[in-house]
Amino acid sequence: MAALEKLAPVLLAFGCGVLLARRRTVPADSSKVFADYAFLFAVPCFLFGNIYGSDLAALFDWRAITGYAAATGAAIVLAGGLARAFGVRDPRGVALRVMAAVQVNTAYFAVPVFIMLFGNAAPVFPVLLFQVCVLSLVIISIMELGRPERAGSPGRRLGAAVGASLATPVVIACNAGIVLNLLDVRLPQVVLDSSAFVGQSASPVALFALGLHLGGTGLKLRETTVEEIWLIAFKCVAFPLLTFAVCRYGLGVDGAWLDHLVLIAAMPAPQNLFIFAQRYDVSVDMSAALVVKSSVVALLLLPLWTQWVAYAG
Repeated sequence: MAALEKLAPVLLAFGCGVLLARRRTVPADSSKVFADYAFLFAVPCFLFGNIYGSDLAALFDWRAITGYAAATGAAIVLAGGLARAFGVRDPRGVALRVMAAVQVNTAYFAVPVFIMLFGNAAPVFPVLLFQVCVLSLVIISIMELGRPERAGSPGRRLGAAVGASLATPVVIACNAGIVLNLLDVRLPQVVLDSSAFVGQSASPVALFALGLHLGGTGLKLRETTVEEIWLIAFKCVAFPLLTFAVCRYGLGVDGAWLDHLVLIAAMPAPQNLFIFAQRYDVSVDMSAALVVKSSVVALLLLPLWTQWVAYAG
């Protein structure tokens, strides 16, 4: 009940989007506008403020983060191979499925869960930084590289794609937050307050956009494909187990950090999966369904993972 109460705002924002789209009060096609607002403006403001205000030295246990990165690398290889085995040949399609299987919903799912369980969401932020500054950068580069309007030699296209990914507001916001934090630059309070004000809208707007899209296209559990099933199973079961094995037996991580990393890995696919898919027009319907279905599965499995890490750790 406590977990459901914490997620009540999530259900409200998402449910209103579905309802308004079904009643045609708000056109389902407008979900693209809301998703662009979240991707280009609200999410960067949220990340910048949180990273700038964090104690970076206290957040990073390098052995734990290295273990999580190693587990993520192994998961990327496995998920990419499975995507190819299911007949996905477009690099952008493979990249999106890797994102669904490996990246986690840190900001909008893990943070409230950790506050509920531990009273502190600080362990989530190193993983969030790793995802935004490394994983998302790679995903965005692949997406930008595969855009039909890009032309020229492979080297030039790759350079343009990497340059475009580095210039995206999400990456700029994270890098700016890290640099200003490390340099101990004092920003005016009005700047931080303004960033926080806009950043608070990131989660509800992204969820509302997801609800609008699914309200227009429909979501039926009976129509869940085999591909969706393996992606959800990989994200919610296989990836946490792989993280536990690599971190504990590969790098000797134990105690609270091991518990935290396994629980973070057990979080659902990120809302950015849908935002990226819609922005680059790749597997939009599947991505929207995965965000919702993996969230339901992760919520149902959360009590089991909480007990398991306490026992196994």
